[in-house]
Amino acid sequence: MTTKNSDLVANFEASPPVINPASLYHGVKRVAQGTLELVAGDSTDNDIVMLAQIPSNASIPAINIATDTFGGSCTFNVGLYQTTGTVVDEDYFATSVADAGAMTDVRFEAADITTNGLKVYEMAGETVDPGGFYYVAVTFNATGGTAGSMSFIIDYVVN
Repeated sequence: MTTKNSDLVANFEASPPVINPASLYHGVKRVAQGTLELVAGDSTDNDIVMLAQIPSNASIPAINIATDTFGGSCTFNVGLYQTTGTVVDEDYFATSVADAGAMTDVRFEAADITTNGLKVYEMAGETVDPGGFYYVAVTFNATGGTAGSMSFIIDYVVN
């Protein structure tokens, strides 16, 4: 029988103990949440809905999204954008999520499980935290064309 310690446990048991990053252990969990009312023209192919700005040094353990039916064969991606509006990775978290879904966690729909605990700037491909914020956004990749509601709850952890 073997026992494998996570980095959190190994750091605790080290002599002297090593302090874990607050975003991974005892960090402050925060929530960005809301509901948007989209008009028919907001759910066409390549339309972008910026959901919330998240600090670059935060980790994101969950992104829940729910939508009404937007018509057609509407699907959307969930990813990251710079606050200038420049795309970082439009489907980092989720790819081609169908509309008309109940509140569902899409954080790891496309993102590998090994991205758990990464800070947003690392998800964006940076090696050094530039500071500031990134947007978590929905980008439609198949046209819906009708009005409806979109709700989201983004959990994030900061130091």
